[in-house]
Amino acid sequence: MKATEILKEEHEVILRVLTSLELELAKLKAGKSKPAFYLDTADFIKGFADGCHHAKEEGVLFKYMEAAGIPAQNGPIAVMLADHEQGRLFTRQMREAAQKWQAGDQSAVAQVLQNAEGYIQLLRGHIFKENNILFPMADRAIDPAKHHELDDAFEHVEHVETGEGIHEKYLGLAEKLETQANS
Repeated sequence: MKATEILKEEHEVILRVLTSLELELAKLKAGKSKPAFYLDTADFIKGFADGCHHAKEEGVLFKYMEAAGIPAQNGPIAVMLADHEQGRLFTRQMREAAQKWQAGDQSAVAQVLQNAEGYIQLLRGHIFKENNILFPMADRAIDPAKHHELDDAFEHVEHVETGEGIHEKYLGLAEKLETQANS
């Protein structure tokens, strides 16, 4: 499987969590949600979306794209990197607000809502841009002979850099979040 196809499959998992987060936000607006859900979501985002997925993009794919002549500055890679940073900010702020809420600060609920909604909006657009613009660009620009190297580098990220079983751990957390949001 091509590297971009692996990333698209991971996008599907992330989109499932975004849908779960939207369902849970509806419960939050009705006063029927708990901070633990948002803390678990922040763990998923940090561990899977950022730790597994973005590590492959930033540490591997974007470097191969740059080597193929796609500029890292003032171009599509720079836009994706800026989105990643904005997503990290939304996630940190959502986690911090959920921790305050869990400690009894009801005023933090508004920050949970605001940052979760910001993250959802950002990521849905980001995933669309990657799937429909950036990944096809990468597939065209990167020499087909290099795709095997890309696959090996992705395997290294998944099994060595992030750790054996981490990817599967977060897939399980995604399922847990879906179950909770749908109950």
